[in-house]
Amino acid sequence: MSDLAPPGFAAFEALAPDISAGLRGLGRAMGSPAFDPHLAELVRLRVSQINGCAFCLQHHLIVARQLGVPAIKIDLLAGWRDATVFSPREMVALAWAEHLTAIAAAPVPEHAYAAARAHFSEDEMIRLSGAIATINAWNRLGTGFRFAPPGL
Repeated sequence: MSDLAPPGFAAFEALAPDISAGLRGLGRAMGSPAFDPHLAELVRLRVSQINGCAFCLQHHLIVARQLGVPAIKIDLLAGWRDATVFSPREMVALAWAEHLTAIAAAPVPEHAYAAARAHFSEDEMIRLSGAIATINAWNRLGTGFRFAPPGL
């Protein structure tokens, strides 16, 4: 690897184990037995689609399949607005994820927060938003440093 080549995931973890551990810890902290792990993975996948992070997409596809997220939901995730397989709660979470991911382009509208709060408790909103923030951080590292998808 030349000095100018970005480090792969293994090199990143070796060079910055504290950053990797911190992000992993934040991800675990956002988890909760009360928060639906299927929904968390759908949100992580959608954000990774938006950000174009192949590493995170592959990782979270593996996790989603292991958790038993229905294949139809994984297959239609990029077109969730037009698909009829997502619950209202899932759709609100996906919209919230898109708003927080695109925050540099536009502020989060009040109606998006109101819609999310109609479906999620305050604790769930914090955990959902933290999961979105965490996957956005991983996506920026994965795309910036060109992490190869797992298994490739």
